[in-house]
Amino acid sequence: MCRNIKNLFNFEPPVTEDEVRASSLQYVRKISGFNKPSKANEAAFEAAVEEIASISSRLLRSLETNAPPKHREEEAAKARARAAERFGD
Repeated sequence: MCRNIKNLFNFEPPVTEDEVRASSLQYVRKISGFNKPSKANEAAFEAAVEEIASISSRLLRSLETNAPPKHREEEAAKARARAAERFGD
């Protein structure tokens, strides 16, 4: 799994469209191998990002959980601590 694709489910505040699109963009970049597609592939690339963002939003709206929502700041702090431990300060 691409490390840049963030977990988006069950957060407070809820995920935004921009966050879903950013994760969709990372996914399409990963599977296509393009950071920025050529002009010939640009339309297909953008269409894939939009379609995956739409499907992802629909998925996130349909998921259910009994777990309390995670707080973004706390999760970000945990990630920073793991990175510092792994890579040093």
